[in-house]
Amino acid sequence: MDVARFGEFATPEWGTVKSSENYERRFVMTFPNETLPKGRMQKTTSLYDRLVAKGALMGQGFGLEHALWFADGPDDSFEVPSFERNRSHDYVRREIKAVQDAVGGIEIANFSKHEFKGPGARAYLDHTLAGYIPAPGRLALTPMLTPKGKLYGDLTVACLADDHFMLFGSGAMQQAHRRWFEKDLPDDVAYRNRSDDWHGIALSGPKSRMLLARITRDDVGADSLKFRDLRQCFVAGVPVILNRISFSGELGFEIYCHPQYLLRLAEVIEAAGADLGYRWYGSRALLSMRLEKGWGVWSLEYRPDFNAVESGMDAFINWNKDFIGKDATLKAQKDGPDQRLVTMIIDVDAIDVSNDEAILKDGQAVGYVSSGGYAHRVGQSMAMGYVKTAYAGAGTKLQVEILGTLFDAEILGAAAYDPNGALMRG
Repeated sequence: MDVARFGEFATPEWGTVKSSENYERRFVMTFPNETLPKGRMQKTTSLYDRLVAKGALMGQGFGLEHALWFADGPDDSFEVPSFERNRSHDYVRREIKAVQDAVGGIEIANFSKHEFKGPGARAYLDHTLAGYIPAPGRLALTPMLTPKGKLYGDLTVACLADDHFMLFGSGAMQQAHRRWFEKDLPDDVAYRNRSDDWHGIALSGPKSRMLLARITRDDVGADSLKFRDLRQCFVAGVPVILNRISFSGELGFEIYCHPQYLLRLAEVIEAAGADLGYRWYGSRALLSMRLEKGWGVWSLEYRPDFNAVESGMDAFINWNKDFIGKDATLKAQKDGPDQRLVTMIIDVDAIDVSNDEAILKDGQAVGYVSSGGYAHRVGQSMAMGYVKTAYAGAGTKLQVEILGTLFDAEILGAAAYDPNGALMRG
C-alpha cells in the first residue's frame, strides 16, 4: 500500500484509467507474459518510436515504456497470453545470440539514478550503505539495509569525484529510496533523484568494445578502462557517464546521457555496429541471461522480506565499518538463516516457471520460486528461489510444481554460464 510505488506519472487522469482497468479485470485471469493496455505511453523516451518501428513489444515500469522483446516489425509485435513458452521465445533467443556472439544494445532509461554531492557525501553513504564506497573513477555493488537488517536496496555506487556520487538501482524503488535518503540527510550533503535526467544504452557482447572504440576518442581498451571503472567522457559526440559493467554476463558497457542526446547516441551506435551484427534486445533477454549468472533482481529475489544473509548479499558487505542494519545482520549471520537463495536447473520442456511455484523435497514444500525462465545460452530451464537451509546445498535434488505437475530440479553450486566471470571482465 506504499504510495512510493507511484511517481509524478500517476496523475489523476492516469489513476482513473488504471483504476477502471483494475476493476474491469477483477475476475479475469492475468498471464505471466501479458501486458495490460490502459494508461500506456504515459512516459516515453526519445527512442520509443524508433524501437517500436523495429518491432519492439513494450512494457511499462514505474510509468515508463521500455522494450520487452523485438519482433520482425510492428505488425509482428504481439503476444498470445499463455502459461507456456510464448511466441517471444525464439525472438528472445535471437537477441541473446547476438549478445553472445557479436554485440547488442538495450535501453537503460528505466534504472534509477540518485545523485549525492558535498563534503559529507562519502561519510553519509558509508553509513547508509552496507557495502564498500569506491574511490573516484570506480564502481561498487552494495546492499542497503533497514535497521532490522532487511534488504531495502540493491545498488551500484559510482564515484565521480571524492564528493560526488551517483547511485544506480531499481526504477520501481526510486521514490521509496528518495524518501529514505531525504529523511536523515545531513546539511553538508545535497541529494537529488536524477532518474529522469539520465537515460542511456548498455552495450553487451564480445564486439561491444570494438563498437565503442569506433565512436569515442577515449582509450577503452582492457588496460585503460578496467572492469568496474567509470569515466565522464564523450561517446558518439555527446557527453556521457561511461560505466564498465554489464548485467548480461558478457563484456559490456553502460552509457548514460541526458535525454536530449539519447537519439543521437542511438543513431551513431546503430551505424557503427551495422557490420558487427549489432541488434537491439529487450528486458526478457536480459532477465534470461542474468539467470545463468545466478544474479537476483529487485522485487523478486531482493526485497524487504529477506535479509542480507539469506539472500547472499552479505558477500558485498564491508564489515569493517558501522552501517545501518549491522547489528541485526551480525545476529542473522551468527544464528544462521532459515532459508537461502538458490539457483536451480529444472528438467522440463515447453514450459518454465514464472514465480511463486512451490519447491518440494520428498513431497513436502521446502521453499518457493522467486523467478525463472529459459536460459538460452546453456539451453536449460532455470529458476531462482528461497529454500530451507537444510536443502539448499549444491547438488540437492528437488522438485518444482508447475501448473500442477512436478518436475525434477537440481541446485547449482556455481553460475551455469561463465562461472568465473572471465567474459565480463575481459
